[in-house]
Amino acid sequence: MIRCTFALAALTLALGACDAAPSTAPAPAPTPTDAGPAPVQAVPVTSIPGHETLTQDATRKEGPRLMPAETYIRSYLALFGNLAPLEVQTRARGADGSALFDAWNDYLAALGLPDYRVDQPRGNQTNALMMATFERLGVALCDRAVERDLRGTLPLAQRVVFAFDGTPANLTETDFAPRFDVLHRTFLAYPARLAQTDRTRRFFALYQGTVARHRATGAPASRFTPEQAGWATVCYGLLRHPEFHAY
Repeated sequence: MIRCTFALAALTLALGACDAAPSTAPAPAPTPTDAGPAPVQAVPVTSIPGHETLTQDATRKEGPRLMPAETYIRSYLALFGNLAPLEVQTRARGADGSALFDAWNDYLAALGLPDYRVDQPRGNQTNALMMATFERLGVALCDRAVERDLRGTLPLAQRVVFAFDGTPANLTETDFAPRFDVLHRTFLAYPARLAQTDRTRRFFALYQGTVARHRATGAPASRFTPEQAGWATVCYGLLRHPEFHAY
């Protein structure tokens, strides 16, 4: 009985090996029906009977969210010209005593980073102080970029934010559009013409309003020309846009 069991087991293994061995017989020539299924044609949902009046729910299913603070800090370091954190601190502070930025240690806790020296955990809740701190860093970026990029004769290849030529007076919307597109691609990473709203026209109105206020009689003194102030305000607007901070 044991010998029979071993024989059956050996036979089973042999049959399995034969089934697994590749066949040496030539494969049959493919016929026209072996070419595969025909490509599926796209059919609009509304063309299906009973779906003519079907409404599509395109509303946002989840509110905008923020990424970790380190992600935004890296973005700002890149926007300042891929500088090291201490180099960004030096450039953001500047030398004019305007107190646009102080030191990273003054802001890291507000940005949500942990401070293990005082046993302070990471901030997991977005709050107004956190957003205001990022805005402060953004204002410093825009103002220092105006000073660096739009003053003097810095070559375009060395400009970090305002990488376009000049700030002519009496700028028309036609002249404004390609310059604004450079900023839009820098901060929001896609062409301005693809925005859901007429974003170029709206930001041009923001630019014109700022220039007019700086040119008005009795306007407060500014270290920027009216045109430079206009571009700084456009920069503020893009940095405050929800598409820059949320996803």
